[in-house]
Amino acid sequence: MEVTTDQRWLVAVMGTLTHLGLGTVYAWSFFQKPIAATYGWSNSETAWAFCLSILMLGITASWCGAKIERFGARKLAVTGVVLYALGYIISSFALSSGSLFLLYFGFGIVGGIGLGMAYVTPVSVVLRYFPDKPGLVTGMVVMGFGLGALVMSKVLAPFFVEFFDHNLPRVFLFMGITLLLVLPVFAQFLKDKKTDNSTVLGGHKPDVFQHVLKPDYIIIWLVFTFNIIAGMIFISFQSPLLQDLLKLSGVTESASLEAKGATLIGVSALFNGLGRFFWGSVSDKIGKITAFKFILLIEILVFTVLIITKNVTVFSAGVCMILLCYGGGFGVIPSLIREKYGTELMPSIYGITLIGWGIGGIFGPQITAYMIDHFPENSGMYSYYVGLGLLSLGLFLLFFVKQKMPYRIVGH
Repeated sequence: MEVTTDQRWLVAVMGTLTHLGLGTVYAWSFFQKPIAATYGWSNSETAWAFCLSILMLGITASWCGAKIERFGARKLAVTGVVLYALGYIISSFALSSGSLFLLYFGFGIVGGIGLGMAYVTPVSVVLRYFPDKPGLVTGMVVMGFGLGALVMSKVLAPFFVEFFDHNLPRVFLFMGITLLLVLPVFAQFLKDKKTDNSTVLGGHKPDVFQHVLKPDYIIIWLVFTFNIIAGMIFISFQSPLLQDLLKLSGVTESASLEAKGATLIGVSALFNGLGRFFWGSVSDKIGKITAFKFILLIEILVFTVLIITKNVTVFSAGVCMILLCYGGGFGVIPSLIREKYGTELMPSIYGITLIGWGIGGIFGPQITAYMIDHFPENSGMYSYYVGLGLLSLGLFLLFFVKQKMPYRIVGH
């Protein structure tokens, strides 16, 4: 049955809205400081809830990438968004009882597994509907994930925090209920577009591991992971880092500090989301590897500037630029994997690639948390040095990866 243009764009829009709901996890820094202060947990201890959610996202996405054909994209997506919502509900009981490990289980394990199940499916589905616009459409879908933090930090979280008078358990409970009611509706539209698997390699199942153990893929995986770590340095702690700089400049009122932190989360989320769409589209024109080189180069320049200044405006602009490029990595990587390994191998190899997201989701936040706990006066600068080193190594490695040139019509 032929799929109409309207139908395939409906799938793309619903995939984007599904990612928008899942991306609310990126607003964790909105809650990092209040949770740590309320329950007396260290920054590192509190951040592990977010770290575990991203780790489980990566691990689960790797497994689900290879299982989409078996279980179906819609079933995986619906199950995933339900688990993600339940993660918030379990977290509300964790906060009610003051149990750090229940918070790890709810937000980290259950919510993270849900994220992994639901994240990989929209990307895989839309690539099959849009073989003619791979970078554009995957950039559009993952843009939703980047914008999720904007929805959470400027709409959902402030509303529930104000409504429940800063009662964190109730805030998490009703956020979970809201996600549980809304996200399954979007995920229902993620229908598979079947392909003829019998034609793949003469009817034999391709061997994924013969590809992922080669130098080109290992470099791509490392660069993707380094880019995740660089972005995560800010995503989990941008609000606390900004508030510390504001205090140095003389701002001390708690409400003002929290409001400015929430605003930065929202604005940087916008850049994170737009970066996925922008760089995904650009990569269709200049090539995926070239796009990644520009992404890392811009980040290197920004980290260098942040090391030498404590200006609030420069910091805020730097965070936005880093997240524009961080999101760009997610916009480029799906179509890069499809370009190098084909449509049939894409879900499995893309899933394996997302393990790098899980690993980066541990190292990035924990680097910043460690620096804040042990070197509070220079925590930002020390974290930026780590990011700068990894990004420089990644840019160097990319020069050893060959890329296919983007398609152009050449006149005679």
